[in-house]
Amino acid sequence: MPGCSLCMGNQARVAPKSTVVSTSTRNFPNRLGQGANVYLASAELAAVASILGRLPTADEYRDYMKGVDSTAADTYRYLNFDELPEFVERADSVEISSEMKEAAQRLQCGGH
Repeated sequence: MPGCSLCMGNQARVAPKSTVVSTSTRNFPNRLGQGANVYLASAELAAVASILGRLPTADEYRDYMKGVDSTAADTYRYLNFDELPEFVERADSVEISSEMKEAAQRLQCGGH
């Protein structure tokens, strides 16, 4: 059953004792359903599991990832958004208030 983790955790539920692969960042007993066995996974692992209908073996995962590896530079370039020329150009023109600069400075100093 596809769905976002917020909805799945708060409104929708999987059948009792289901096995779930989730790209969520949180998990605790019964979050997605009574007795649900939840595996937190990367987007790649969740995609392979959805294709197979089960968790893949390490070899199956590597075989699928070979196809991704050939396009990795383009596939993952958005993870390095701070290196994209369009982002850098826009970021350089953003005005940050003194209040926000002070708050950022406090965070960098551990809140002191």
